[in-house]
Amino acid sequence: MLKQILSRLPRRSSKSENAADSASSNLGSSIQRTSTGTNTAATARSNTAKRMSSVVFPASVVTGIEPLRSFKDVPNSERQNLFISKLNLCCEVFDFDDLNKNSEEKEVKRQTLMELLDFVTSGSPAFTEPVIAASCKMCAANLFRVFPPNYRSNSSGGVETEEEEPMFDPAWSHLQIVYDLLLRSISSSSFDAKVAKKYIDHSFLLKLLELFDSEDPRERDCLKTILHRVYGKFMVHRPFIRKAVSNIFYRFVFETDKHNGIAELLEILGSVISGFTLPLKEEHKMFLTRALIPLHKPKSMGTYQQQLSFCVIQFIEKEQKLASMVLGGLLKFWPVTNSQKEVIFLGELEEVLEATNMAEFQKCMVPLFRRISSCLNSSHFQVAERALYLWNNDHIVSLMVQNRHVILPLIFPALEKNTKSHWNQAVLNLTLNVRKMFSEMDEELFEACQSKFKDEGAKLRAAEEKRRLMWEQLESLASSRPVTGNIPVLGIE
Repeated sequence: MLKQILSRLPRRSSKSENAADSASSNLGSSIQRTSTGTNTAATARSNTAKRMSSVVFPASVVTGIEPLRSFKDVPNSERQNLFISKLNLCCEVFDFDDLNKNSEEKEVKRQTLMELLDFVTSGSPAFTEPVIAASCKMCAANLFRVFPPNYRSNSSGGVETEEEEPMFDPAWSHLQIVYDLLLRSISSSSFDAKVAKKYIDHSFLLKLLELFDSEDPRERDCLKTILHRVYGKFMVHRPFIRKAVSNIFYRFVFETDKHNGIAELLEILGSVISGFTLPLKEEHKMFLTRALIPLHKPKSMGTYQQQLSFCVIQFIEKEQKLASMVLGGLLKFWPVTNSQKEVIFLGELEEVLEATNMAEFQKCMVPLFRRISSCLNSSHFQVAERALYLWNNDHIVSLMVQNRHVILPLIFPALEKNTKSHWNQAVLNLTLNVRKMFSEMDEELFEACQSKFKDEGAKLRAAEEKRRLMWEQLESLASSRPVTGNIPVLGIE
């Protein structure tokens, strides 16, 4: 096939041949376009062809166009065909586990990819259907791959943690250029979405979304930009993309509990949600309740909490009625054995309450402040401290003031218990400040709660004393009737 390509090319003068040979030697490896009249040139061309035989394959070139020629060396009428030929050439994928294997071919492919990127950046190519087809084929060949089944860390739940170094793909020198080329192509003004949707279809998008599970943060960052651009340009694919992302969340929350790209996907959704029109569609509300709120469940939530909180707040700002739904979801998935995650929940709770109006606050304030009361008495000082910081927020305090007759009786026992027995001095000082705030807010209510607390304390002490006396009686009765044979300790008379 290679000989047929070379034989079809026109001959040049010896001066042109020498210049071409000089340029090819600078690249390290190339395919010569013409034959020469000397044995030396023929030998050099033969050796170069052998080195490139693993790169060029039968369907990789357009007839009559040599893929390694420079764009500036061909007339404008042939550049489109040369562009397609170079794209087909770059469909060959190399093994980067062995850096010394096919090193010359890898470098030639990298230079070819760079040339394609420069050509697209210059705005020269017109993205006709053959060009779009070849571009999608090349991107699919290089990008779409299956990650090893054991590439995740079992100890981190399949996500990067602050203690772990991120893993970098050894093929990034090629992958980065392919990603840039795909992004520049989609962003081009001549890239027609109506034509491209035939090639950037549902199958292409699903495989693109699967790449978000890459352990390489550089790759996930490129994917984030590309998917956002695709979502903006292909309106016909928007519902499908949202559904596919929801399925990734479902699988992560309810099946695998392992995924590396949740934060990046949520970051894309943050800008998508901000563009939702009012009133919100039922589909969008279901996305909040079924996909976003359950994302509070996984133990690795801390790696994407900031992006998740932003998405949730966007929904509340668009429709206030969703605030009580979000607060109910937080209470449903509230961590009771993970103190660090509880601190994260309290931080998000403050953000949600800050965006909540009075009507929605009143719908869930009773179960909400029962949970806050439990946090105030936490033996983990960071949990108790973060809960007490809620009283530093003016909007939340204003909500409490107007509902103090409901809220203060719920949290007063926790405040009193902290003032008497909490071990941390910072928590003790904050508790005294909150207690003083309520006392100044409504002294009569405060005294009523204090009196009720004392009465309940007296009842508890009386019940405890009664229980102690009962056990003493049982012990006395048991000691007066020792066990003999099969006679039970306590007989029924």
